[in-house]
Amino acid sequence: MNNLHERLRGTGVALVTPFRDGQIDWEGLEKVIEHVIAGGVDFLVSLGTTGETVTISEVEQRQIIDFTLRVNRSRLPIVVGSFSGNHTGEIVRRMHAFDFDGIDALLISSPAYNKPSQEGIFRHYMALAEASPRPILLYNVPSRTASNITAETTLRLAHAHERFIGIKEASDDIYQICKILQGRPKNFLVLSGDDFITLPLITCGGDGVISVISNALPSLFSGMVRAALNGQLAEARNLNFQMLDLYWLLFSEGNPPGIKAALELLGLCSRETRLPLTSMSEVGQAAIRKEFERLKVL
Repeated sequence: MNNLHERLRGTGVALVTPFRDGQIDWEGLEKVIEHVIAGGVDFLVSLGTTGETVTISEVEQRQIIDFTLRVNRSRLPIVVGSFSGNHTGEIVRRMHAFDFDGIDALLISSPAYNKPSQEGIFRHYMALAEASPRPILLYNVPSRTASNITAETTLRLAHAHERFIGIKEASDDIYQICKILQGRPKNFLVLSGDDFITLPLITCGGDGVISVISNALPSLFSGMVRAALNGQLAEARNLNFQMLDLYWLLFSEGNPPGIKAALELLGLCSRETRLPLTSMSEVGQAAIRKEFERLKVL
């Protein structure tokens, strides 16, 4: 567990799922995986929010996991995000039927739509901890789930079961994140869930990020994270400021349309998404191109 804690510290990349004519673009996915590994990220996250998992069937999810494992060839740890949902019993059933070979950890968001109480969130995660054969990263993303996991609930879970090894925090609430950092048990990871808040989180004592921008700029972004973790704050600030406008642009028409538009500019995959998401506009992609040209990426 301690070794995994170190391996999941730094920059994780929330991989996109490339599509071509409505189907999974396997060539594009391989290009993206090789691109981010070559760029120096620390671990891969498959089938998270950025991977459009809610639009992907269980059969396709299994295919994506198996393909990612084959391409990765055990070079980096792999975290899988396909066990989020709002039906606790169904997730437990899926866990019992799933082959976890090669998967290092799971990223699981709190239930969306139901809007459970904090006690409901706690019991949901405890049921999954009992069913899961792999460590779990909690995922707090209230902008999507409509219910925040409070610092008190996060810490209650962190101390209640050894299966919980960390949290991806996307509340953007620095006070809440600091409360988690203050009360966390040893080796409980606190990772940023938003690229733009990563540097502030690390300076407060956080451990890294699960990133969107690193699909496109893995070297630049992981370099910023590495500098921050090493206490080289002047360098980290400089790199962060270089990407600041791009952080906003990549989310200006939602996620992952922005990052997919960026990847298309880099020749890695199409900007195609699955409905109900739509591809980024020409205007949006042109703005990203301008930033890439300023950064001398293109």
